[in-house]
Amino acid sequence: MTKRRTTAATGSKDGIGVTGDLFAQFDEQAEVDAPAVAHASEPQKSVVRATAQDSAVQMLATLDRWVERGWLRALDGAFARFLLEEAPHAPPLLLLAAALASHQLGRGHVCLDLQATLEDPAFALSLPPDGPQVLTDEPPQPPAEVLAGVTVEDWLAALDVADLVGEGEGNTPLVLAGTRCYLRRYWQYEQDVRAGIEARLAQRARIETELPAEAARAALDALFAPRAAAQSARRADWQKLACALAARSAFSIITGGPGTGKTTTVVRLLALLQTLALGDRMSGRPLRIRLAAPTGKAAARLNESIAGAVARLPFEALAPGADAAALRNAIPSAVTTLHRVLGTRPGSRRFRHDAANPLPVDVLVIDEASMVDLEMMAAVLDALPPTARLILLGDKDQLASVEAGAVLGELCDRAREGHYTEATRAWLEAATGERIDAAMLDEHGTPLDQAVAMLRESHRFASESGIGALAELVNTGDATGVAKIWRHGYADLARLICPAHDDEPLRALIVDGSVGEALDVEDGAVQRRGYRHYLATMRTTRPAPGATPGQLVEWAAGVLKAHTEFQLLCALRRGAWGVEGLNRRVARLLQEEGLIEPLGDWYAGRPVLVTHNDYELGLMNGDIGIALDLPVDEGMPPVLRVAFPSGDGTGGVKWVSPSRLQGVETVFALTVHKSQGSEFTHAALVLPDTYSPILTRELVYTGITRARAFLTLAVPEGRSVLDRAVVAKVQRASGLMAGLARDATQST
Repeated sequence: MTKRRTTAATGSKDGIGVTGDLFAQFDEQAEVDAPAVAHASEPQKSVVRATAQDSAVQMLATLDRWVERGWLRALDGAFARFLLEEAPHAPPLLLLAAALASHQLGRGHVCLDLQATLEDPAFALSLPPDGPQVLTDEPPQPPAEVLAGVTVEDWLAALDVADLVGEGEGNTPLVLAGTRCYLRRYWQYEQDVRAGIEARLAQRARIETELPAEAARAALDALFAPRAAAQSARRADWQKLACALAARSAFSIITGGPGTGKTTTVVRLLALLQTLALGDRMSGRPLRIRLAAPTGKAAARLNESIAGAVARLPFEALAPGADAAALRNAIPSAVTTLHRVLGTRPGSRRFRHDAANPLPVDVLVIDEASMVDLEMMAAVLDALPPTARLILLGDKDQLASVEAGAVLGELCDRAREGHYTEATRAWLEAATGERIDAAMLDEHGTPLDQAVAMLRESHRFASESGIGALAELVNTGDATGVAKIWRHGYADLARLICPAHDDEPLRALIVDGSVGEALDVEDGAVQRRGYRHYLATMRTTRPAPGATPGQLVEWAAGVLKAHTEFQLLCALRRGAWGVEGLNRRVARLLQEEGLIEPLGDWYAGRPVLVTHNDYELGLMNGDIGIALDLPVDEGMPPVLRVAFPSGDGTGGVKWVSPSRLQGVETVFALTVHKSQGSEFTHAALVLPDTYSPILTRELVYTGITRARAFLTLAVPEGRSVLDRAVVAKVQRASGLMAGLARDATQST
């Protein structure tokens, strides 16, 4: 293999030097610098085997053709062109690696895996492309032809260009780690996240000295009611174990599916930590605790859950003979977004809080951590004081962030099997009285394994729940079981055929939640509803002119709550079965039913989704609001305003004028990605008629688990792509775990 040269280390954390923060330039430029597209009639040669004189130019022409087809983004081709301008001697395979590494970021990958790309060249591109294509008479060379005959050694040799590719610290735009090719900024994020986690895992010995198992036992026994002997013998209390496991580490993860009690567990963990910090007389200094979530929607939902869990805490048992109110007041219930916690800087990727200006916290809890991308996790760890605890909550099996990195999923990859050491088992047994099954022990368990707990019992989906059963089958990739589940007649599951050219099944679903059968609904029972419910609530409960602000807020809050009774979910953005096509179709059907009157872009009842953070308005990407006609004085025309949940757990409403909303879109149909952090009484998951690589096990599982009480799977023309999606698991290229796999005996 070619001996590699390395650039001198400069200690530049952000790759600022000759190239500057190179990729950030292209983030901002986007498609401004898009390259010219090669003419379709140009002859095609092997761009890798061409002569040195014209091979790089031919590679750029091939990349241009891929951009034209939608296989690459214009940004990716522009990046390769920029590198050739900076280094005219750059080999074509280096330009290809640069364009593909850039492209991977848009597809959720942190880097380009050279070996995996050679094994499946089409995987590195957006094939099939998302959106309309500009087709030419002669298609471009596919990636398999461009890379024909190329070996890993060939590619590594081509990347041996010291002023463009480094192997560590420096200012080169690309970094090579083994066979993984990174844009420098993302290589640095990965290094920072790994280092931040390792530094906190290394504090376990200190924490165990400060928190012996015996000291934790009394508080844990007070927090968790004793269980019957038969129940204890049957299975361990993983909420109690997770609480103890997290208490002994400065970095911890509590993962589990919907309804497994993640919020309940973390609130009890905070009570445990505060009890120990305040001491027997409640006279110590309380821990400074912050609660955060990636989106405003997730933060609002956690607000409600936290408040309820805090109210149920046994404060008197935790602090017998002391001031229980002091302990109660030390448990926060206010949740905000991560962006607000870190402090945004308008027009900048950086935050106010960083290593030079750390957060004033002792404990930071992040809910819905599966939505946190690599860049944000790096910013969080950078802003935390060295001794502050970081606690992550989330479902490891949900979709990862839309941005690059699947941090939670990677960190929890071994959570189901445990991999706990004998030392961890002994400490947990002494602290909880619970026994870990021998099958979950591993003498070679890593330090990270000792900080991850998986909750295993769902309290939302009962044993007779079809939603829970389907979610588990999808999660395990059991396509045969998924195909058979519809025969069981679960009351909370339905499958509906929605032909492309027959509106009636879709109309019945979105208007009234009907799935073709008449259901007998008892008084007080949860009903399967459609969009008629919130639109009727909007009209029938609308206050009269002259209503007080409080009455208007009460009305809007009721409409917003009614809107969560039903949501149409889909996998794709484009196409007849994507967000764009379904939003138009649903709006037409609702108008035909007389439920909405769209006289323009804005109308009463229009649900809108915020598509980017607006800190001036206090709205976050993913927030959902509804346009309402506010009654004013008698004889005056109503005023249209958009009502958003206040997001502070109070049930309040935030009013915004439509003219101030620059980044919103209609959301009768919502992508599964955007639905993360939300729950709906009745969720209808619409699958497209043809398979797309976007359809994966994680996407289907996430869509299924958005439903609280009812799930409808809608498939066009009876042709379901569900079976294929269930066996397609997301694989994201990353090297995050490379440094976290040391033997646990080194730090436990």
